Amino acid sequence: MTTSAPPTASASTPPAPERRGPIRRLYDWVLHWADTPYAMPALFVLSFAESSFFPIPPDVLLIALCIGEVQKSYRFAFWCSVASVLGGMAGYGIGAFLWDVEAVRSFFYTWIPGVNEHNVARVAGLYDEYNFWVVFVAAFTPIPYKVITILAGVCTINFPMFVLASVIGRSARFYLVAWLFKRFGPPIKEFIERRFALVTFAGAVLLIGGFVAIKYLL
Repeated sequence: MTTSAPPTASASTPPAPERRGPIRRLYDWVLHWADTPYAMPALFVLSFAESSFFPIPPDVLLIALCIGEVQKSYRFAFWCSVASVLGGMAGYGIGAFLWDVEAVRSFFYTWIPGVNEHNVARVAGLYDEYNFWVVFVAAFTPIPYKVITILAGVCTINFPMFVLASVIGRSARFYLVAWLFKRFGPPIKEFIERRFALVTFAGAVLLIGGFVAIKYLL
């Protein structure tokens, strides 16, 4: 009597589904709104929330919407900018009025990347010297804007100056994305995803350098 060998996995056996981390699942959840009738409200809410506590940047949904309807790119950028600045003001309010509440402070220290005791002290020092530029650079570049909005409130920097820097930085960032799609179309997507951080950092450096040159050379 012979015994059969234990069954082996067939070459045609489908692979186990890829396990996705919580951030990736959140990213996919944000992206799925682009294919729904609620894409614009979702963009507004996401842009608002990302400025104070939500981890996924609004660029993800903004890019998807610009790909689907290039002719509406500037409209998407406008509402993205408005909501983001309003969210930044909410972040400022959290830092200014709720930071002394232990539960609030613990939530941000635990769950929001970049918000910790070390960075609070570090950014407070930067605000003393560069205030407007700290907000602008965070609003325009991939530096987490939410960290700066909350700490701006904690450090109680000048609020009108904070709003002005946020309006300029956020609008410049989102309108740049919209302009790239209007100018080059959907093929620009890969460039934005791979090189946009470098472009925004270079732009911020050039702009700040220009103001420094005007201040000290004229």
